[in-house]
Amino acid sequence: MRRDGWDARNRRWRLAALLGVGAAVLALAVTLIGTLPGGPSTAGTTRDGDKVHGTPATPAGKPEPYVGWGFTHTQYSADQGPAAATARVQQLLGQSRGLPQNQHIMGWGADNPEPVEGHYDFGALDRRIDFVRASGGTPVITLCCSPDWMKGGRAGAGRTDWSQAALETPPTPGHYQDFADLAATVARRYPDVRHFIVWNEFKGFWNDAEARWDYEGYTRMYNLVYRALKKVDKDIMVGGPYLVMDSVDPRDPNASTALEGAWGAMDRRVLDAFSYWNAHKAGADFTVVDGSSYTRDDELLPDEFAATGKLTAVSAWVRRQTHDLPLWWAEYYVEPGDGNDERKGWSEPHRVAVQATGMIAMVRGGADTGFYWNPEERTGGCPGCLWSPTDTAGGGKPLPMYGLVTRFAAEFPPGTRYETVSVAPDDAPNVRVLATDKTVLVVNTLGRTIDAQVDGERFDLGAYEVKWLDR
Repeated sequence: MRRDGWDARNRRWRLAALLGVGAAVLALAVTLIGTLPGGPSTAGTTRDGDKVHGTPATPAGKPEPYVGWGFTHTQYSADQGPAAATARVQQLLGQSRGLPQNQHIMGWGADNPEPVEGHYDFGALDRRIDFVRASGGTPVITLCCSPDWMKGGRAGAGRTDWSQAALETPPTPGHYQDFADLAATVARRYPDVRHFIVWNEFKGFWNDAEARWDYEGYTRMYNLVYRALKKVDKDIMVGGPYLVMDSVDPRDPNASTALEGAWGAMDRRVLDAFSYWNAHKAGADFTVVDGSSYTRDDELLPDEFAATGKLTAVSAWVRRQTHDLPLWWAEYYVEPGDGNDERKGWSEPHRVAVQATGMIAMVRGGADTGFYWNPEERTGGCPGCLWSPTDTAGGGKPLPMYGLVTRFAAEFPPGTRYETVSVAPDDAPNVRVLATDKTVLVVNTLGRTIDAQVDGERFDLGAYEVKWLDR
């Protein structure tokens, strides 16, 4: 755990550090060539970021804060690769019309958007947003991370510091307004993007002196960004604080007695940070959190399926604190990572079954939206990915997790009315269900076949099987 507030949950940022090589190459290509697929590059131009990019559809009416279940693009995604593979994913996503797709403005596939103050490079971000549009998705932008010159680093195209420590660093207080101005520039450039998340996991906002989160600093920056976006368009939807809802062993000195269960106890410092933001925010159209079912020490209490009860408890707690403001999970994890933050220890059926159980748990707590963090890789196998890597012409084929996420999004959109269904008493401990008047999602939590009776119907469920029933 780093500095008593930055722990193993952020090991995935080591992957983001790999962006250093790829992003540097892309930045050089932009400088030399001046054009990238999906839109004109703005590298080296002044204030060009204020223009509208592309030919998006004109937003119709006031947007809703409810966008449903979707996914986040990471470093490698389907906007690059052989045309056959990228087109395959684009067509695949097009079948799930409107599926929310989230993209960060810097990192995870996007270059430094403002390498020099007033000079923009939106080439890579343009390409990602264009892909979302072409695949019929609902674009969402996460306003993270910040250019070097806003955080004490060197300014200049091609000199971006992509190291983990640098990427995690937020703007200095004197540059909070500059970051808010950049957010407004992004909003003007993509007028069809109606939903913005402010920052990512409180990265860099840790108060060393007091061993707690710097919630005052984050909230100050959030409020400036919120106001800047509302000046662009009062109907833009803005949310935060994107806190990692860490839980710990109940015996941990930082364990909170205000929110605990068989899954552990919440870290009281996280609850303090959330409460401060909630009390001092300039406004919010939805609440954003992030977290895992396991503890900060990667413990699944009491087991991987029961641990998902944390997602229900946290969701319900957040909804109570915010007086039922729409709740988004920007990231959610049910499988602990290894030292390299890779999750390859479970079979895919096991992984999908626990994931389905986690999504059910979030819904039961009142969550409206969740973004699956798509662990896309450039080559080879891809455990937990939505589609096979698009590095070859044969890539871009749907994987089991894609079927779960897209079907869940289609069957359980925001505003769904859920119903209670019968489960045989002997099956209840081993089966998870979520039902509407038309569909029942059933999950076998055991690694063996069982004979189950759900909603009056008896059938076999294979080991870790996820089954959909029509009613």
